[in-house]
Amino acid sequence: MLRLYLVFLAASCLAQAPRPSSAGTETLKRFLQTFDDDKRTRYVAAFSDLDGDGQPEAVVRFVNQEWCGSGGCNTLILRQAGSSWHIVTNLTITRPPIRVLSSTSHGWHNLAVWVQGGGIQSGYEAELRFDGKTYPSNPSTPPARPLAGKVAGDVVISSSAVEIALYP
Repeated sequence: MLRLYLVFLAASCLAQAPRPSSAGTETLKRFLQTFDDDKRTRYVAAFSDLDGDGQPEAVVRFVNQEWCGSGGCNTLILRQAGSSWHIVTNLTITRPPIRVLSSTSHGWHNLAVWVQGGGIQSGYEAELRFDGKTYPSNPSTPPARPLAGKVAGDVVISSSAVEIALYP
């Protein structure tokens, strides 16, 4: 019963997360198309107010042969800038789940990504702390670090997240 309650509570928190307007979502897709012209590219986007300013940042995981390898796929952390977006960080070799942690560093929520493959066989969840300008780009090397124990946070991109075609 407790597990069911926790799942419901997490779903409620995610449902209340700030979302950009439909125009903001469309500008995000156009922005992403500037990085990749492969008509087979898919992506998963989630929105969360990472820096506490009331505006959602985008967490975008690309899926295709160019953006993915044996260690995982690239994930962009983006901040809306007027009618466009700019890159805060390009994370390499990420796997879902991708979580926004309750803890913060330099005013931004810490992130957690799954790291496995590319020589890392057992896999682990890595914590990425904001350093005042960016997050570590490679979750398998310092300053990223393996998480120990249960750490509070919300899944923003799950292993079962639906991928969207970048091009119609």
